[in-house]
Amino acid sequence: MSDSDKRTISLPVLGEVSRRTALKAGGATLGLAAFAAAVSPLAGLRGRLSAQELMQRHYKELSADDKAKIFERLENEAKERYGADVKIKDPKAIPGVRYGYAINLSVCNGNGACMEACHRENNHDRSTNQSYIRVFEMPIGTTDFKHGDSTYTHDVPREGKYYLPVQCFQCENPPCVDVCPVEATWQEEDGIVVVDYNWCIGCRYCQAACPYHARRFNWKEPQIPAEEVNPDQGYLSNRIRPAGVVEKCHFCLHRTREGRQPACLEACPTGARIFGNLLDPESEIRTVLRTKRVFVLKEELGARPTLFYFFD
Repeated sequence: MSDSDKRTISLPVLGEVSRRTALKAGGATLGLAAFAAAVSPLAGLRGRLSAQELMQRHYKELSADDKAKIFERLENEAKERYGADVKIKDPKAIPGVRYGYAINLSVCNGNGACMEACHRENNHDRSTNQSYIRVFEMPIGTTDFKHGDSTYTHDVPREGKYYLPVQCFQCENPPCVDVCPVEATWQEEDGIVVVDYNWCIGCRYCQAACPYHARRFNWKEPQIPAEEVNPDQGYLSNRIRPAGVVEKCHFCLHRTREGRQPACLEACPTGARIFGNLLDPESEIRTVLRTKRVFVLKEELGARPTLFYFFD
């Protein structure tokens, strides 16, 4: 990877903002009719959010003291609603790190351990068995997952098939970010696209814009037994999300920014997953990119995903 490939990301600088000012700006940008449709989920915000939550500023405008108070409130809510003692952190992007993922499709056998690990790590609702990962059972000869089946229940692997895991691709040019009317989602310096769940209005524009169908709308408050709540939580990652927001994979930033591997990689029994720093020429993922014939899905769209696939 040449120096010219080490692209820096210019994040918008937010002024003193509130939901009110952000919504006003969004209306001017989208036009009244389109914006009215986009923010229709706001009708339910007043009933499910406290005044304190409604007045909370955008993540980028929060001071250290603001964050400490918000994290304490969220920890108390987890104790009250779920009976679980949790700790919410806010790990920052590591300078000189740009994360990437590669999956060896020759050894992925569709066992689904990655989906289960994601489900538990990220405090998803137990009844819906939600996960940020889908594994498609694919006919050999195509990479178009519209021809695949992500709901198979039979024993794997199956002859004549291969298995294609799909999750957020952490695109370098993420279309989901561009369409958010209130800037609730953005890309951080390490390439991870994050969501401020307390700023999201649930319009689902980002969900529609994602070419990989990698975002999920949280239709209801998650139900998780106290003993199954993962207490190691990040504000921009796996904290328990409220109902009415869009959520997504975040490369387990509460783990990876502290030097650990994503939960899905640790759970994979076949060693199909490789994660690392794309800016480090000695990293395992750079070795894969240098020595394997890698490909990305829907390359023609220009999103420049940083989740790669290869066959041995």
